Amino acid sequence: MKDLSRAHMESFLEMMSAERGAAGNTLVSYERDLDDLHSFLAARNTRLTEAGSADLAAYLANMAAQGFKASSQARRLSAMRQFFKFLYAEGIRTDDPTGILDAPKKGRSLPKTMGVDEVSRLLAQAAQEAAMTGPGQLARARMFALIELLYATGMRVSELVSLPAKVLDQDGRFLMVRGKGNKERLVPLSRAAIAALKTYGELRAHELAERQEGESPWLFPSSGKQGFLPRQVFARDLKDLAIRAGLTPSTISPHVMRHAFASHLLQNGADLRVVQELLGHSDISTTQIYTHVLEERLHQLVQTHHPLAKMAKKLD
Repeated sequence: MKDLSRAHMESFLEMMSAERGAAGNTLVSYERDLDDLHSFLAARNTRLTEAGSADLAAYLANMAAQGFKASSQARRLSAMRQFFKFLYAEGIRTDDPTGILDAPKKGRSLPKTMGVDEVSRLLAQAAQEAAMTGPGQLARARMFALIELLYATGMRVSELVSLPAKVLDQDGRFLMVRGKGNKERLVPLSRAAIAALKTYGELRAHELAERQEGESPWLFPSSGKQGFLPRQVFARDLKDLAIRAGLTPSTISPHVMRHAFASHLLQNGADLRVVQELLGHSDISTTQIYTHVLEERLHQLVQTHHPLAKMAKKLD
C-alpha cells in the first residue's frame, strides 16, 4: 500500500502558507523537521501518519541521545504538534499522538541588551557621520535612519530593511509594520527618527534624480536579488559603527537593539502588554523574558549598592 505521508506533508505545508500566512523560512523549517521524523519512523517500519505517542517520544529521546539541545527538540515537537493537529482536523486521524508529549526542559536564557548610554553613543556617532557632507553621505544618512528607526520601534531587522518606500510619503508619527504571518501593527516614531528619515529621504530622492534611476519600491534599496538592503549587510555595518563609537562590536547587533528597545521601555514603566504589541509578539510569555532581565539588573543593583550587601562582602 502506498505511503501517503508525503502527500499529507505537502497538504499541511500548503495550509500553513495559505491559511496561516507562514513565512518561507518557517515552511522550510517545518518541511525539514517532518522529513527527519519521516526518515526516523521509516527505519522503524512506521508510517508518519500512523505514528503513536511512543514512536514520537522515541524520536525525541533519540534526538537527546545525539546531543541535540532542548531548544532544538522543542522546535521539532512544535512542528509535530502542528502537523498532527492538521491530520486530526482533516479527519485523517481520530487522535492527536502529541497530546501527552512533554516539551523538553530548557534553561531560559536572558537576551543580550544594551544600556541607555551605549545606545546614546551609537546614535551620536551615527548622527555625527550622517552630518558629514561629501561622498558616501547617502550611505551614512541611511545608517542613521536605520538605527533611529530600530531603536524607536523595536522592529525585527527583517521588518526594518524591507520597509516600503511609501513610508516617505506618510505624514505622521506612526508607522505601519508588516510582521510575521503578514500581520500588521502600528508603531509610534520618535521625533529623532522622523527627522532622520526625512533627511535620508531627501538625499535618496536627490541621488535617484541625479542618476536618472527609476523609483525603487523599497525604502532601503539594494542591487541584490531581493531588491532591499540585506539584513546581513546592515548587521555588519552596525558592528563597524559600534567600533567607531568605542563600543565592543561582539555585543552589538540589530537584535540586541530590539532587546534594548523593549528593556528600556519596561525600565521606564511601560506596560508589558503595550511592549508585546509594539514588538509584534503573538504570545505574552515571549515578552515576559524582559521582566527577567529587569529582575536580574535589580538584583545586581541591590548587591552593589545596598549597605548590608557591602558589609557582607567585607566580612567575606
